[in-house]
Amino acid sequence: MKGGSLLSNSDFKNQYKKRLKTRIEEASTVRKIVAIILTVLVLVLVIGGLSGYFYVKSALEPVDPDNEKQKNVEIPLGSSTSQIASILEENEIIEDDMIFRFYTKFKNESGFQAGNYQFTSSMTIDEVIETLKTGKLVKDPVLRVTVPEGQTLKQIAEIFAEDLPFTAEEFMERVDDEEYVKQLMEQYPELLKEDILGDEIRHPLEGYLFASTYDIYVEDPSIDQLVKKMLNQTQSVVLPYKNQIDGLKGIENVHDLITMASLLENEARTAESRQKISGVFQNRLEEEMMLQTDPTVVYAKGEGHQAKVTYDDLEVESPYNTYQVEGLPVGPISNFNKNSLQAAAEPLDHELLYFLADSEGEIHYAETLEEHNKLKEEHIN
Repeated sequence: MKGGSLLSNSDFKNQYKKRLKTRIEEASTVRKIVAIILTVLVLVLVIGGLSGYFYVKSALEPVDPDNEKQKNVEIPLGSSTSQIASILEENEIIEDDMIFRFYTKFKNESGFQAGNYQFTSSMTIDEVIETLKTGKLVKDPVLRVTVPEGQTLKQIAEIFAEDLPFTAEEFMERVDDEEYVKQLMEQYPELLKEDILGDEIRHPLEGYLFASTYDIYVEDPSIDQLVKKMLNQTQSVVLPYKNQIDGLKGIENVHDLITMASLLENEARTAESRQKISGVFQNRLEEEMMLQTDPTVVYAKGEGHQAKVTYDDLEVESPYNTYQVEGLPVGPISNFNKNSLQAAAEPLDHELLYFLADSEGEIHYAETLEEHNKLKEEHIN
């Protein structure tokens, strides 16, 4: 035909095949893109769902299962569930206030009471809810352990070993581990100073584990949990007296204050006599006299030594023996009662330099050595 050329039948078929192939490839590419998009969406949904699940699961668990320290939390009168949830989150009693609100709504919990509560970060969300409904702490201690005043670290270890699944030796190995002690120093920087790692210190934490009755809320607590529980108590008692150190003779820091408190704990049994003896020690330090207190000799002699001190015992060479060293011993010789600490920080002002206890435990004081020797003849010899 005139006017132009026509494709041959063969060329037409080739072009058709090319277009068909192109369409197939495009369709395949579209399917791949759709498949990738769907896969991504599914993964996002799955990951999002799992993340949401684990987040909610975590938010429903205790904030810190190992933290048994009680926190005072006030729930004001007229507080809504939303306000209560915010207060609980601020005090680290729950993980997430929104999850708490949804959970209480899901379980149809209401009737929360206003008041002053004592919560712990180890409480479950159900325990927190039950507490708010009843107005009281519902978690009873698993165990109650009393650590008396005047106990050495080894004696404390033996007390714990009686009821808990570790030996006294394991406790001592842990608290004497230098790396562990350094970790504690980072966590309690105002309480634990470099003094406790001195070369002559027998046990770094001697005197720092406060005498008290401890409620334990977890099964089989670790040594670390117990130590931190006691250090928290020590810190709460000691640090308020920190500002009273200035002006005390021979006491320059918290370590010295605790050391003095341990001496007073072992020298007398009443708050009044401890305060008076503290005044004696202050006077002796002012006069640059040795403290010469027998409990330091007993500690210097070591475990198993009899409480009664002989003249030969006074000669023992030790940084703890105040018959041989000037000023305070190198560190505490036991834990202490709060009134011993108060006596160390607030000594009674007087002129006395000597004291002794008779067989009945009554303490006699003197201003001069002559008077002191007369008292010894009357009550000791």
